[in-house]
Amino acid sequence: MSDNVLGYRAVLGALRRRLAEPPPAKLQLLVGPRQVGKTTLLLEIARTAKRPAIYVNADTPEASLPTWADAMWREAEEKAAHGVTILLIDEIQALPRWSQWLKARHDQVRRKQLPLHVVATGSSSLQVGSGARESMAGRFERLILTHWGAQDLIDLVAVPAAVAAEKIVTHGGYPGAVPFWNDRERWRCYLRDAIIEPAIGRDLLQLEQVRRPALLKQVFALAAAHPAEILSLEKIAGSLAEKGALETIAHYLELLQQAFLVATLQKFAGDEIRRRRAPPKLVVLNNALLAGSRSAPPPAAPANPAEWGRWLENACLAHFVNSGQELYYWREEPWEVDGMSTGSWGQWLVEVKSGPFGHSDLRGLAQATQKFPAFKPVVLCDPGREDIAQAAGFTAKSWPAFLLTGLAP
Repeated sequence: MSDNVLGYRAVLGALRRRLAEPPPAKLQLLVGPRQVGKTTLLLEIARTAKRPAIYVNADTPEASLPTWADAMWREAEEKAAHGVTILLIDEIQALPRWSQWLKARHDQVRRKQLPLHVVATGSSSLQVGSGARESMAGRFERLILTHWGAQDLIDLVAVPAAVAAEKIVTHGGYPGAVPFWNDRERWRCYLRDAIIEPAIGRDLLQLEQVRRPALLKQVFALAAAHPAEILSLEKIAGSLAEKGALETIAHYLELLQQAFLVATLQKFAGDEIRRRRAPPKLVVLNNALLAGSRSAPPPAAPANPAEWGRWLENACLAHFVNSGQELYYWREEPWEVDGMSTGSWGQWLVEVKSGPFGHSDLRGLAQATQKFPAFKPVVLCDPGREDIAQAAGFTAKSWPAFLLTGLAP
């Protein structure tokens, strides 16, 4: 991921600024996970725009008719003939050969100099990203609407500030799931039926030729069962009921990453990132996916500190990725740090600690600090334990504060 990864309000602001530019302008392609507000965002633009706006959804039975897309475009052109018009196309990847179709229509608009803005969304970067790069080079700008964080829950769906960060760890950040938090079975059904099954059983299978869908689902299930863990491809293969070649498993992990479900962190080794020999560290990009993939309730720190620690580390590392930071891990036996981050926040060595810890638990961080002096060490810990890390000479921040505000450069 990169710095074009933005939250809901930042994406809304960016699109409004771009739609205020003189048309015809570049196509705006908005991609992101399921259920993070892409449709809501388009409808808000349509509702508040000072210019005529047309909203259509390409993932409907009506849109499957062979004449639908061209008829919709003609309507937009007719309106644009009378003044600046905005066309908002939701789930554009559902259209056959969408990128070639959109390229041809956009080139036609530019030839005619029609004042038409176009914004299109897709649930997966898999099709929108690759299709756009291949067919529409130089014609589009891409924005990524990321998974919601704790501050988004506070600002946009009125989750109390006192519990927002903890809920990111135990329940994740899907806004549509918030009303069901107190009804665990309805909540799990929502996660399964509205997010997990459509993302894996529909989006990926439609947008990519997946020869072994059962294996893809098992790879995702294994990642959800081992959050923030380093797993070799051999170990992953040995843990699956559906056997597959290592190359196939690596490919499916890449698909899950492109679909904004799982990040596969690579090992950092100085100026070299060992992509082939070192096993990846798997980070699930929304802790709701952990909860929706199991029957047991989310872990609690007092009852299951080890599992809580893995979920907390996963949530913190996912926050780096979802905030547009480049994230790796580092390990040289017997030393290890949870993450190494570069990006707009600066360069950080990251250690996540839950529960009591002492100076001896930070020796891996100390070793990494000596090895990579350009990186600043930080310990993310429980509130009230920051002084332990600070006494060892490290920056410290409570994990609730980090999940709310991230890290300053």
